[in-house]
Amino acid sequence: MLEIRGVETGYGKLKILRGIDMNVGAQGIVALLGGNGTGKSTLLKAISGILPVWSGEILFDGEPIHARHPHQIVRAGLVQVTQGKDSYPGMTVEENLMLGAYARGDKAAVRGDLEKVYAFFPILKERRKQLSGLLSGGQVQMLVIGRGLMAAPKMIMLDEPSAALAPLVVLDIFKQINRIRKELGMTILIVEQNVRMALLLASYGYVIHDGRIHIEGQAEDMIHDDKVRHAYLGGTVAEAENVR
Repeated sequence: MLEIRGVETGYGKLKILRGIDMNVGAQGIVALLGGNGTGKSTLLKAISGILPVWSGEILFDGEPIHARHPHQIVRAGLVQVTQGKDSYPGMTVEENLMLGAYARGDKAAVRGDLEKVYAFFPILKERRKQLSGLLSGGQVQMLVIGRGLMAAPKMIMLDEPSAALAPLVVLDIFKQINRIRKELGMTILIVEQNVRMALLLASYGYVIHDGRIHIEGQAEDMIHDDKVRHAYLGGTVAEAENVR
């Protein structure tokens, strides 16, 4: 569904991405892994049209999108949920969610999708009339994922959904991400520093370092790869396996 071929970009004269090649197949979960400053968020910005692509190409559903504007990419069905967990604190939970559907004209389908979001994240329905500025960090993460779903995308990109959240909250959010993939047939690219959790959720993984892909492979194989385990994995498998 998403093909990235030899992509290079950066900021000003500083090159960050140095020939990235990746593929994300339809209706699966792919993990893009690495530490701070390795190029993960820069790649998402290039895919979303926020950063210009200096060289290479990005195809979505077989169509080139690397020269399109962000709103055109969203309308094509590719949505990014940013790392900042940004909500509009002076608006209610439901108003925030409905912003995700601002470009849609299918009102009946929008209401149906709203109910689907509430089914994934029941706490949002309980608090739908509450100002989003009063939500906890985990609830805001649920809100921004839900808002992304309200655009009715074919594919959603999640940037660091576990960042700054308690382990039990992360576990619950990852369970719902897996449900979204199964029940909606959604294609998901998840960008994470929580390498073990992401690999247990995904079917395929890429590890980025210094703007280049250093390791890629089936997620299950990567979990048991000595290089990956020693360089990137910590903690125990038992807790993280509950995401499946």
